[in-house]
Amino acid sequence: MPSPTIQLNSGHEIPQLGFGVFQVDPVETQRIVADALEVGYRHLDTAKIYGNEAGVGRAIAESGIARDELFVTTKLWNDDQGDPEGAFQRSLDELGLEHVDLYLIHWPVAERGTYVDAWKGLQAIAESGRARSVGVSNFQTKHLDAILAEGGIAPAVNQIELHPAFQQRELRGYLAPKGIHVESWGPLGQGKYDLGELTGFQAIADAHGKSVQQIAIRWHLQEGLIVFPKSNSKERMAQNADVFDFELSAEEMDAIRSADQNRRVGGHPDEIN
Repeated sequence: MPSPTIQLNSGHEIPQLGFGVFQVDPVETQRIVADALEVGYRHLDTAKIYGNEAGVGRAIAESGIARDELFVTTKLWNDDQGDPEGAFQRSLDELGLEHVDLYLIHWPVAERGTYVDAWKGLQAIAESGRARSVGVSNFQTKHLDAILAEGGIAPAVNQIELHPAFQQRELRGYLAPKGIHVESWGPLGQGKYDLGELTGFQAIADAHGKSVQQIAIRWHLQEGLIVFPKSNSKERMAQNADVFDFELSAEEMDAIRSADQNRRVGGHPDEIN
């Protein structure tokens, strides 16, 4: 699968297209991730709270794919911000890995007052080499200001809700000059609205002989975003990856940008505790 890569501020590269396992049943995770690896995905995104790190790890172990050909992300859950080192080691044990490629603070949960210290803990983990890169997820500018004020390294990425109806351009404008790359979660809107109903979307899909989902993934890639759609279907996994044989024109990119509705479909970072 010819996924382009992006160089992070840590010096390491991340495949721009990956595979996510949010809400994937732990019982089915090994099979589903094995299918994704067979299709050609080499970037896997999981989290402690998903409860399926072990299934991801088993699929990796049985795949026969060299570890250095894979990019694996997991995340520090809210309840563990007081002990990032212990939580990280438990995730490594679940995954059966000696290192991950990216470790993220999952949510800022600012009312707990622990995310700044948690970020210091992630920096120490990065310095140990057991996480090649570290970053954050669902952080807004005020949360990023707080951790950057402490000095040290900037997050490699901020993984945020981002899809054609919720494009987060103001936050992206803040991140770009700081060298913090954007990862899109829920890149297809989590099925909570019909992409084809967005102005111009279906016409663009028809013009390229692609699905509206493929158009959305291609848009993310051309926007320079890191994206990891999920599916339990091997056929859909392959379809989601079949986005490298066409290119959206400048006019089509602008049409999709104009479809932004500032429409969040997931939880607001100020409300997740």
